[in-house]
Amino acid sequence: MKDPPDNPTDPFSSFAAADKAADEPLIRVMALHALAYCERLFYLEEVEEIRRADANVYDGRRLHEELEKEEEAVTLELASEALGIKGKLDAVRRRSGGWAVVEHKKGKSDKGGPWPSDRLQVLAYALLLSEHTGRAVNEAVLHYHADNRKVRLTLEPEAVLAEVRAAVARARELRASLERPPVAVPEKLCRTCSLAPECLPEEERFALSETDKPQRLFPPDDDRRVIHLVEQGAAIRREGEQLVVVFPDGNKKPLPGMNILALVLHGNVQISTQALHFCAAHDIGVHWLSYAGHYVGALAPGAGKVQRRNRQYQAMQDRALQIQLARRLVEAKAENQLRYLLRAVRAQRELDQVPEVQQGLSQLRLTLKELNRLGEAADAQELTEPQALEVLEKIRGYEGRAGRVYFGLVPFLLKTAAEDFPAFQGRSRRPPKDPFNALLSFGYALLYRDCVAALLAVGLEPALGFLHTPRSSAYPLALDLMELFRLILWDIPLIGSVNRRQWQKSHFEATPGQVWLGKEGRRQAIQLYESRKQEKWKHPVLQYSLSYARTMELEARLLEKEWTGQPGLFARLRLR
Repeated sequence: MKDPPDNPTDPFSSFAAADKAADEPLIRVMALHALAYCERLFYLEEVEEIRRADANVYDGRRLHEELEKEEEAVTLELASEALGIKGKLDAVRRRSGGWAVVEHKKGKSDKGGPWPSDRLQVLAYALLLSEHTGRAVNEAVLHYHADNRKVRLTLEPEAVLAEVRAAVARARELRASLERPPVAVPEKLCRTCSLAPECLPEEERFALSETDKPQRLFPPDDDRRVIHLVEQGAAIRREGEQLVVVFPDGNKKPLPGMNILALVLHGNVQISTQALHFCAAHDIGVHWLSYAGHYVGALAPGAGKVQRRNRQYQAMQDRALQIQLARRLVEAKAENQLRYLLRAVRAQRELDQVPEVQQGLSQLRLTLKELNRLGEAADAQELTEPQALEVLEKIRGYEGRAGRVYFGLVPFLLKTAAEDFPAFQGRSRRPPKDPFNALLSFGYALLYRDCVAALLAVGLEPALGFLHTPRSSAYPLALDLMELFRLILWDIPLIGSVNRRQWQKSHFEATPGQVWLGKEGRRQAIQLYESRKQEKWKHPVLQYSLSYARTMELEARLLEKEWTGQPGLFARLRLR
């Protein structure tokens, strides 16, 4: 092969051709770097295709952009079908009798030496360069800019080849597996990992009782906003790197793309194809609700998430796991309902003397005891398929019973008389027959959207649930996740707003037998719900604070850990 020119300006490689010719996709050298750092990180990035750019990643990019402006820097993209790898070299240098690979790192060296992941990376680059030039590459340099150290490595070709081939073989083995590797690296490596919020390594260590309290690596908030559009006839367009809302009167409102978590379009709101492409490329959720507040659907870009959904499908075939999760979920919902009612009784001492209230509280306590006995009996024996289905149906029955008791007591919590507005005489769903039920249904629709969004963000299939039976009108797993948050995120703030007399007849529209929220009513309900989501609380098990909005995603991730990682943390949140 020809030597590269003394001062090359263009990449000289068979990068794309080798990738197409290989029987299986070539492995990125940066993926080998991740493999040496943590096998779980490699799997999340390369197999499940979960990638997140944090501040460290952007700092590294800025460093490389500055280096590329230097005249002596030579950046090459190389690929090798024989080695099964491809990568982009930061720089190469002429040395007497050959070439040397140079790799720049923004951080510090390992006490003057190379980090193992960095070492494997430059070894792979050296093999790529050697194959490309036809000459052995006997030296590599790692330049650590934080402590300004240049670590020089003398390379022995046979040893380098053996080490890289072993890493490639392990990478291929992991890529063919459906199982995530366990968390098996020192805690300090997790603290600087960009995928810690997806991996939740400290929560796994906590579940294994390796630590008394997990160090919180999961972000307490998401700075991006959920944008609700309720103005009928509005349209969303793309202009450069932002979205623009065009209102029917011709006014426009720009929305910077980096600040948007999701768009929720209520009723007759249009969105252009270009805007949808922008949302798909920038991980912005798009959700459609009907004018009356019924959830219609969501934009779910890309095929991805195959491994996660395969694992979920296998897990949902396990009846013992289904029973365990369903029991834990119903127990959490019923216990939170009981705690909330007891809190209300303490706040309104006159309720303590109401026979219906005391009878309802006793029924909830009895339901929890019976649910616990059912779960213990199911755990103590191996159930046949018919027996398992019967147990699941009984758990659903307990959930229904607890719900009827709870809604039977809600009127006692409202400081309204039967003739007041909006009074509540009992739950009516489809359609809502009074203003309070219209508020309940609308808030639950907003919550359902958030639960669907959380499941999609985690990579779970909302159609594969464990408590709610499959039906075409709603995703069972989203309904499952909702049960943890109905009371916390909507019932409590709604009851408080009704008691503060914040709702007027003008907020509602009605036809005989049906009531729904008008435009101003929807806006007020959205504001109430979104404000509640931003409130912070301390997770009762993990013992760190985060917003309710982030709690939904956290619970979705803890649910996935029931079959991928360490089980036992899902559905343990409780009202204090």
